[in-house]
Amino acid sequence: MSHTATPQRHPRRLRGPHRARRSRLTLSLLLPTLLLGACTASPATPRTDAAPASTGPQPTGPLCAALPTGTDPGNPSFLAGQPVDQALRWIPTLTTFEAAVRTSGVLTDLPTGDGVTVLAPSDDAFAATFSEDNWDDLMTHHTDQLRALLKAHLITGSHSIADLTTAGTATTLDGVTVTATSAGPTARLGDRADTVCADYQATNARIHIINAVLGPLPVTADGTGHRAH
Repeated sequence: MSHTATPQRHPRRLRGPHRARRSRLTLSLLLPTLLLGACTASPATPRTDAAPASTGPQPTGPLCAALPTGTDPGNPSFLAGQPVDQALRWIPTLTTFEAAVRTSGVLTDLPTGDGVTVLAPSDDAFAATFSEDNWDDLMTHHTDQLRALLKAHLITGSHSIADLTTAGTATTLDGVTVTATSAGPTARLGDRADTVCADYQATNARIHIINAVLGPLPVTADGTGHRAH
């Protein structure tokens, strides 16, 4: 007896949303595997051809060894990224000068964008120049005289000490021309100040610590060298 052959059934092709559901199901099954592979993959090999980190600017002068170095707070590399008013706060021997700059607001007199060179007298230099009463009077009652004094220590533009000595002279913000000459490991500014730690860098600025106060104000210190800050 003959039998009618049963026709072979072909798998039904998925169309439309059925195919989309299958694709989403496949992706959801594969995603954990892909994430696991990414988490367990070996880390990228670090580059060995990168340029070494800069050691930053290196101030020079006999006082530098007593100031922050290396990774100490206030080290030269750190100060290089600070605006000048902030950099002054980190230099331990400039507490008197920094307080005067902050109190007077003299930095606002600088031309915008030109940078500044700061000839910053040390605390010892101020103590040797002004009596305690005289200095307190300047800070609290004679802001105009204080600003004039500080302008004698500011030069428009950021200049290294080598730039200043090469030029031979520089004009301070109060309009006075100051001579600058090399003197061995230091530089002589005017007729009485020497750099003791020159070439601190700050943002668009240079700071040169000097051992005497410039400007026309008379000496009123009593010779004891003591003054409250």
